[in-house]
Amino acid sequence: MTGQTSRLEALARSGRFCVTAEVVPPRAADGDAVTQQARALVGVADAANVTDNPRASAHMSPVAGSAFVAAAGLEPIIQLACRHRNRLALTADLLGAWALGARNVLCLTGDRVAAGDHPEAAEVDDLSVEELVALVSRLRDTGALPNGAQVTAPPRYFVGVADSPLAEPYDPARLESKLDAGAGFVQTQIVYDLEALGGWAETVGARGVFERAVVIVGVAPLRSARQARFLNERVPGVAVPSALIDELEAAGDRAADVGVTRCIEVVRRLHDLPGIAGVHVMGMGHEEGVRRVIEGAGLLPRPAEVAS
Repeated sequence: MTGQTSRLEALARSGRFCVTAEVVPPRAADGDAVTQQARALVGVADAANVTDNPRASAHMSPVAGSAFVAAAGLEPIIQLACRHRNRLALTADLLGAWALGARNVLCLTGDRVAAGDHPEAAEVDDLSVEELVALVSRLRDTGALPNGAQVTAPPRYFVGVADSPLAEPYDPARLESKLDAGAGFVQTQIVYDLEALGGWAETVGARGVFERAVVIVGVAPLRSARQARFLNERVPGVAVPSALIDELEAAGDRAADVGVTRCIEVVRRLHDLPGIAGVHVMGMGHEEGVRRVIEGAGLLPRPAEVAS
């Protein structure tokens, strides 16, 4: 590898606290929605995930989405799911996304199609997440494809993976296997219970995870008690404390303000937690809360330039 090309990587390696956010391509062939989301995050986040058919439902491709995000002046983190691509498609998307401005990739299994809007679709899963990470890492470091063929001007992605710290049961070896394959950063599922996260941090910290990878913790400002219950019931690995649900319920029309306030508190505590390199702030369809959280937590302005 000939040096860092990802701004996010340079920022993380410099020891500064990172902020990432999320852009969701629409169920449409019009890129304006992507551009608007990205522009709202310029100067607010250091990079933005471009989602890949979230919840196994059809959206604009993350390759196209990454191009719009990059054109808006924000560094994309393209999400690529193994669920619906074989190694040919994954390689093609990796090459195309780099050419269009993506400098980071988050390698995912993907939600099962049974949960989405095309439950009859075939699941591909030609490669596991670990195999995808290895493919991207080898492509970056040697310019070689899995079959040994060489690529001219190979992409040099900062390679990331997802983790669910509060999943039950939790197996740290699963995360370690992704790092062994070559991942350099980790973005976690949404976290509200920081005591439980602290236990996770002790476990993986003792195994050297924080020395091996940049760990960015997922957070999200809740807008209602109903939304909190949905996360608890429908999103694996997310646990919203009952006290927070009760507070949102009691807040009534002010629930969104309460959600932002509590999320700010979580971010501030994460900032001081050893080993945590940043936060991934998810608006869950309501991007106005993302800036409020980042600003309220004292994370603005973001660094304008980062020396690699």
